Amino acid sequence: MPEGDTVWNTARVLHRALAGARLTGSDFRVPALATTDLTGWTVTESASRGKHLLLRLTAPAPVTSTTAWTLHSHLRMDGVWRAYALGERWTARPAHLIRAVLRSAEAVAVGYHLHELALLPTAGEERLLGHLGPDLLGADWDPAEAVRRLAAAPGVTIGEALLDQRNLAGVGNLYKCELLFLRGISPWTPVGAVPDLPGTVALAQRLLAANRGRWTQSTTGSLRRGQTSYVYGRRAQPCRRCGTAIAKEDLGERVTYWCPTCQPAPPPAGPGTPPA
Repeated sequence: MPEGDTVWNTARVLHRALAGARLTGSDFRVPALATTDLTGWTVTESASRGKHLLLRLTAPAPVTSTTAWTLHSHLRMDGVWRAYALGERWTARPAHLIRAVLRSAEAVAVGYHLHELALLPTAGEERLLGHLGPDLLGADWDPAEAVRRLAAAPGVTIGEALLDQRNLAGVGNLYKCELLFLRGISPWTPVGAVPDLPGTVALAQRLLAANRGRWTQSTTGSLRRGQTSYVYGRRAQPCRRCGTAIAKEDLGERVTYWCPTCQPAPPPAGPGTPPA
């Protein structure tokens, strides 16, 4: 499941493969871009904003009066970009999941199961992404602003609030669960009842930053298989702190893992409180 650090890493992979290169071909397998041809366009950079990928390009001057464009994609739950050397076999996913192919003289970037794939003027990025909160791994990171946005809705559960990208951009289910365990906070605690909200926000940023530059996400400090998380993905396994069985609840596509002992439910119980 791509989270902010995974998207940051993906942006760097694309940047290394394509930045500065002139495209020798493109193939889009989505209706809105089916006739779009980026041959001759130059890739200037690849960047991320929260969970959004931004591949910035310069169009040849005769093509359009606006030369700065951005290919925007969102990975959601299952999207992925891979970069291959010319002639290398594409192995990431089945071919029917390919949504975009970008070729240069030295590399090929292939996007699988991409969402919200769109080409827009770079000047219009803010209209598309301006609703996002501060990016945990971006130059715009502002912990005070993230705290302000979270605190603006004190009745919302902290689990929901952390996943709302309008508050802070980059946290997904894994970091939500791990962060709240480390802070000893029940996911169903109202934001207004969270002790030391600035400390929670600061830890969220440190967790993502610690995994920047590597694909194995770890919140425990260990990169060994089965030892990278405290609660996420560990349903019914003993808590690493107290031995209580880790609990799990499915809420649509959202999954929450927590330790009932280390993260006791806040009194009084209200709507949305997990079953005993």
